[in-house]
Amino acid sequence: MALGLFRVCLVVVTAIINHPLLFPRENATVPENEEEIIRKMQAHQEKLQLEQLRLEEEVARLAAEKEALAREAEEGQQQNESRTAWDLWSTLCMILFLVIEVWRQDHQDGPSPECLGGDEDELPGLDGAPLRGLTLPDKAALDHFYERCIRGATADAARTREFVEGFVDDLLEALRSLCNRDTDMEVEDFIGVDSMYENWQVDKPLLCQLFVPFIPPEPYHFHPELWCSGHSVPLDRQGYGQIKVVRADEDTLGCICGKTKLGEDMLCLLHGKNSLLRPGSEVEDPLCANGSPYLNTMQVMKWFQTALTKAWHCISHKYEFELAFGQLDTPGSLKIKFRSGKFMPFNLIPVIQCDNSDLYFVSHLPREPSGGTPASSTDWLLSFAVYERQFLRTTSKALPEGACHLTCLQIASFLLSKQSRLTGPSGLGNYHLKTALLHLLLTRRAADWKAGQLHARLHELLRFLEKSLLEKKLHHFFIGNCKVLETMGLPEAVRRAEPLNLFRPFVLQRSLYRKTVDSFYEMLKNAPALISEYSLHIPSDHANLPPKAVVL
Repeated sequence: MALGLFRVCLVVVTAIINHPLLFPRENATVPENEEEIIRKMQAHQEKLQLEQLRLEEEVARLAAEKEALAREAEEGQQQNESRTAWDLWSTLCMILFLVIEVWRQDHQDGPSPECLGGDEDELPGLDGAPLRGLTLPDKAALDHFYERCIRGATADAARTREFVEGFVDDLLEALRSLCNRDTDMEVEDFIGVDSMYENWQVDKPLLCQLFVPFIPPEPYHFHPELWCSGHSVPLDRQGYGQIKVVRADEDTLGCICGKTKLGEDMLCLLHGKNSLLRPGSEVEDPLCANGSPYLNTMQVMKWFQTALTKAWHCISHKYEFELAFGQLDTPGSLKIKFRSGKFMPFNLIPVIQCDNSDLYFVSHLPREPSGGTPASSTDWLLSFAVYERQFLRTTSKALPEGACHLTCLQIASFLLSKQSRLTGPSGLGNYHLKTALLHLLLTRRAADWKAGQLHARLHELLRFLEKSLLEKKLHHFFIGNCKVLETMGLPEAVRRAEPLNLFRPFVLQRSLYRKTVDSFYEMLKNAPALISEYSLHIPSDHANLPPKAVVL
């Protein structure tokens, strides 16, 4: 036992003594390949450093690209935000502009001369002096001018109307005799309108305007569609309408026979079996454009001119004068030529009554400055001529005896006519003058139209026209004017329609507007000289002056 332990201890001691780390040998040397190892380690270290530099450059590049993308995204977002802000700002500016424009129009409508009932001194001032400081002749000069020139020149108006009406009666009777009641249009009695029948005609030669209503043959009838009937129309078509030609068996308003299938043993009491259209049996509507159910103004013009020509050939042997068309582009513009060389023009205008009112759709009117033209051949102009005559007649009954309202209109029309001959026609016409007078008649007191107020009322009329021209706004007297009495019988759709601006063409045509304004002020400038010159002329055939004109 003891011997075994001694051996183990001896082995341990021997191992410890011989361990190279505890007791290195004195002659021990560095391995021969140590320098090579160090060199490799240095090379590896350099390689690792190069790799580290490359990785750092790669990381820096990626970071730069990421930063650039972030910057681009931020700039794009800023641009979108700025664009959105600009669009929003533009929209807000447009809304603000429209609100200001509506407010301005409403504000100007309030204090305008047409809404005032006081003296002319209460009229709102415009920039600069009224009428540019131009003055009119005094009351005595105006009265003298009217008595010597206008009143005498219109002395034969009644005789002219009587002669034209007698001839037109005969002409239309001949036209009816030539028409086939089953296939041709039926012509009704004429209606006298405009200045000759309102007694303010001053131009020579005297011109009668006559409406000739016509209706279609059975089973057709006209169905008028106003521009204000519910659907929106362009601004240039306001005041127009269309005439739909409908067969009686196609008009299923209030009847369900055209919308449902009736049994074989059922019969509609309004539309029998024989009146129903069979498939493929289409009938061409009279005077309509091809493929359209609406009445065509060009077709009506051709039909009316042809019918008048045939009617004249039937009765020409009874008269000792010739009849010719005045304007080829205006149906019914006729001219009587006497053997003495004199002539007498008049207009027969084919019209269609709007429902049961005194409104009439007119295919063509004598050319009026800035009156515009219809957008298509199926657009018909709505005429208020009969209502205008009724309004003047009713208003005249409430005015003092010898009222000056028609005198004002006659003098203004005379000045405008003479100025048009000097400088050519402008955008201002007689209808604008009459519209301005109607507005003033509606708002002025009856006592303001005494004969002694001629100078003041004429000045106010011209002042009203000046303000309307400068604002480029003259509203139609009847359309959208709720001040007109309901007893006039205007259709409710017309009363509630948006006001129609008769001066809208001036907004679109700057050259026409500038010419009109210049011509207007030139007319005012020439007024004293014209009135003075024509006051000296006394027509030899008007020695005995008739009573002052009144509305029939």
